[in-house]
Amino acid sequence: MSRILVTGGAGFIGSHLCERLVAEGNDVICVDNFLTGSPDNIAPLLGNSKFHFIQLDITNFIYVSGPVDAILHFASPASPIDYLELPIQTLKVGSLGTHKVLGLAKEKGARILLASTSEVYGDPLVHPQTEDYWGNVNPIGPRGVYDEAKRFAEAITMAYQRSHGVETRIVRIFNTYGPRMRQEDGRVVPNFIAQALRGEDLTVYGDGGQTRSFCYVTDLVEGILRLLWSDYREPVNIGNPREMTVLDFAKLIIELTGSQSGITHKPLPVDDPKVRQPDITLARRVLNDWTPSVPVEEGLRLAIEYFQGKVR
Repeated sequence: MSRILVTGGAGFIGSHLCERLVAEGNDVICVDNFLTGSPDNIAPLLGNSKFHFIQLDITNFIYVSGPVDAILHFASPASPIDYLELPIQTLKVGSLGTHKVLGLAKEKGARILLASTSEVYGDPLVHPQTEDYWGNVNPIGPRGVYDEAKRFAEAITMAYQRSHGVETRIVRIFNTYGPRMRQEDGRVVPNFIAQALRGEDLTVYGDGGQTRSFCYVTDLVEGILRLLWSDYREPVNIGNPREMTVLDFAKLIIELTGSQSGITHKPLPVDDPKVRQPDITLARRVLNDWTPSVPVEEGLRLAIEYFQGKVR
């Protein structure tokens, strides 16, 4: 078993990683400053002797005593509402925070996995997106604070691999959903589910013809951990290749919730990607035939069940 540090461990994906790693018998050190994470996400783990929590802003400093075998770097605002409200913090954690975590990995001789994102592809001109596509990003647009923070994080991660011999891995995460998403975080799944459960019209931006691909969180976690312990050192897409229009997705949620909600259309946000679909050929090849196993309908039922007790 390993001693593993998870930055952003009280966030949506980070908390699921902590839970899985503890269940496998690892010692887990969770670091979070609760900027967008929540104490509720890690509350069930706090009494476990294998779980340790440090409240810390990694852009200022990061110190961990004792050995560390692996680091999973997931600290960052990750929803449009968050990074549009917190642009400086988003840029700082992608740059200064990643630099400090890489320094810790170098000091400890630890393997580090960077949580990157499909947003490095921007509004893509290649479809579906493969890892060798360099992207179409507006660096000065409002979404650029997140896109460019992650692109810089990838660049410095690869520099530490090449210059310092640090064992690095990079996962490019596509749209993910499941329990522990914040109801108000602005992403399409909690937005649609909350509106449907309240009987409100679902807000679809543009005509709804833009596409997304939704991966259930347990499938993502499985892919991430396979990548962490693999020998592959370049970025890997992890996501569900089943592509859906946002309008069809809204209609599916209305159907699954049994809601009487309608659909309201609003203008598209600036630089909103028109398409998003991962090519996971590489993941299947280097991660022991990894592929999503949870159908979207099943995953949405689980997400709806989670939100039913929380929507106000």
